[in-house]
Amino acid sequence: MADTKHIGIVLFDDVEELDAVGPWEVLAYWTRTFPEDGWSVSCISRSGGPVQCAKGLVIHAHHAFADAPPLDVLLHPGGHGTRPQLRDEEHLDWVREARREVPLMTSVCTGSLVYAAAGLLQGRPATTHWGALDLLAELDPTIDVRPDERFVDDGDVITSSGVSAGIDMALHLVARLAGADRAREVRRGIQYDPEPPV
Repeated sequence: MADTKHIGIVLFDDVEELDAVGPWEVLAYWTRTFPEDGWSVSCISRSGGPVQCAKGLVIHAHHAFADAPPLDVLLHPGGHGTRPQLRDEEHLDWVREARREVPLMTSVCTGSLVYAAAGLLQGRPATTHWGALDLLAELDPTIDVRPDERFVDDGDVITSSGVSAGIDMALHLVARLAGADRAREVRRGIQYDPEPPV
């Protein structure tokens, strides 16, 4: 449909696999199963080509940053690949530009470190992977770090904690964008009902 709204998941070398693929599963199931909701999701990378993830999985982006459709939601995953991004002015400038254009910025795990380095989290509540909470506070001491929350929704920015928390955040995103009943249908569709086995 002509007025489809777009969600873009950022890919980069050394991205944590589940940070990107967990939300992809939720959002792709939603958008493909319920196209009448008017949303689509795609993966974007700087070059538009493949990236090698943190544990060796290779994923190919649908679009380059330059030719991605206009985004209504941006999702920035974490992983070891975020560490060089904290000093990569080209990437940080791209994130800042996205902030000016994209109504809703979301992150998984250490993706919030990139948002902090880009100045997007000043004075805001936010979270990240438990192992990076101190670094989040160090990058921007004005951040209200929330160590115990799976995700923190601060209106136009949502951050989530480590790895699997991205699935919870993505379901919350579906609830925000299409209602709680739809989110429950998606959760049941992907049979996500966590009860840790150990």
